[in-house]
Amino acid sequence: MLVIVASRTDSHAQLLAERWTTRDARLLTSRDLSTKGWSHRLDNGSAATAAVVNGCTIASEQITGVLTCVPAITEDELPNVVADDRPFVAAEMTALLIAWLSSLTCPVVNRPTPASLMGPGWYPEQWLRAASDVGIPTCPIRRRVRRNGEEPLASGQRDFVAVTVVGDAYFGDADPKLGDRARQLAKAAGVDLLTVHFLDRGPDARLATAELAVDISRPEIADAILEHFARGPRC
Repeated sequence: MLVIVASRTDSHAQLLAERWTTRDARLLTSRDLSTKGWSHRLDNGSAATAAVVNGCTIASEQITGVLTCVPAITEDELPNVVADDRPFVAAEMTALLIAWLSSLTCPVVNRPTPASLMGPGWYPEQWLRAASDVGIPTCPIRRRVRRNGEEPLASGQRDFVAVTVVGDAYFGDADPKLGDRARQLAKAAGVDLLTVHFLDRGPDARLATAELAVDISRPEIADAILEHFARGPRC
């Protein structure tokens, strides 16, 4: 069984589960996290767990792979919870998923970190630093802050050329040299899925930023992820 951890409103994840029907793919959403049947115990260093997936309780050993498409459970995912309790419940659900996903021995793409269910929840500056550390040319980044004190916004944004990494493969209308650099950055970050944005598609294009989300609605990406599960992604 393949499990896709996603938002309850993620139509692309729903279509992906249908595309992977032959692999018994099922969605795990916030609805399942509110359903009785979960257990996560650590006894003498060995994990004994059960999860609710698509409304059914299953043993974790039945799961052959997990794709995570959401960085955290958010308050708007919990309309069935009293409004004042939603921040706490969302944080607790996210913590449960981090602990549960980290305990699984099957391939998990990408494995969670304390910052994100999808892997390293890095800011753009951290992606640029990681790229620079492995010799990938990067572009400068500037930030401006709204006067009302909200989160800073990157300035000078423009249309980028995207290269998507799936394991050892990459996809995108860009020079092969950029594909190699995208894979190099994914390896440095310890992730199997990554979208890397470059300033243009030429071989000397500088890296602008990167993100853990990939476009799972693209058939070639969906098929590559499925093949990656078969090969066994890095743990």
